[in-house]
Amino acid sequence: MEAADTFDIDILIEKEIKDSFYIGQSKNLTIENSEILRADYNRIFLISEGNGTLYVDDRALEISGKEMFLIGKGQVFSFEKFSVLTGYELIFGDCFWEKTPASANNCKAILFNNISGNQNLKIPAEKFPEFSFLFETLFTEFCGDDYINKPDALAAYLKIIMIKTGNLNKLLSEAADDFDNKLYNKFLNLVAKKYYEIHGVSEYARQLNISARKLSEICKQHNGKGPKDIINNQLITEAKRALQFTKKPVKEIAFDLDFATAEQFSHFFKKYTQLSPQQYRSGFVKIGM
Repeated sequence: MEAADTFDIDILIEKEIKDSFYIGQSKNLTIENSEILRADYNRIFLISEGNGTLYVDDRALEISGKEMFLIGKGQVFSFEKFSVLTGYELIFGDCFWEKTPASANNCKAILFNNISGNQNLKIPAEKFPEFSFLFETLFTEFCGDDYINKPDALAAYLKIIMIKTGNLNKLLSEAADDFDNKLYNKFLNLVAKKYYEIHGVSEYARQLNISARKLSEICKQHNGKGPKDIINNQLITEAKRALQFTKKPVKEIAFDLDFATAEQFSHFFKKYTQLSPQQYRSGFVKIGM
């Protein structure tokens, strides 16, 4: 993982990756420096063996092997010092993803638009060799000599991996490519793009050309939560990132997230976390984050 200049609280800005695509392999890699990195690209870690902890935003995920970790663009992550990893790190940007056939878009949307629900995917022992083979094949292709259509070949392998990964996700396995499922994915896409300027369910429903009631039914059918919960969860996640990893005043964070006042934002944040924004930030300062 490459990184560059520090950003606020020892957070590193990711360097630009050639062609917005990279895959690397690690064998018994011991993490010597626990650097905090803000992802500018989407990531999939395939871990065959390992131990330690992966921190993503404010979550701690134990590493045990035969699993995947998904990191979405904009998330902040680091490995605990002395974690040991064997496996692959697959990185791709949005512009590279556009090379993949459209038929894989549904898989990516479900996996990465609901990234917090898909951060760690356990792979059944009987299926792991298949994933290992796919990543090994992609790694070999990536390391080989360049040729005119190589990006298209890499994109084809990425599509297969994304589809196979999507099938690990219970939601994707059970959800047919029906109208409601498409609407749900469109809603997740809109929230990911518009959370900082649109907070109301009715406006999202209007943009989807359905009623707010229909949107509520679709969301509860697919993940058990209403659309307002999904919107608010996105806002809380972004607020936590800003409080942990930037020195922005609470007033500025409130403005960035389109709250009318800092007081309105503080009330909203405390309702969902039981802490004021300043209390939340102070907690991370005390533990040296």
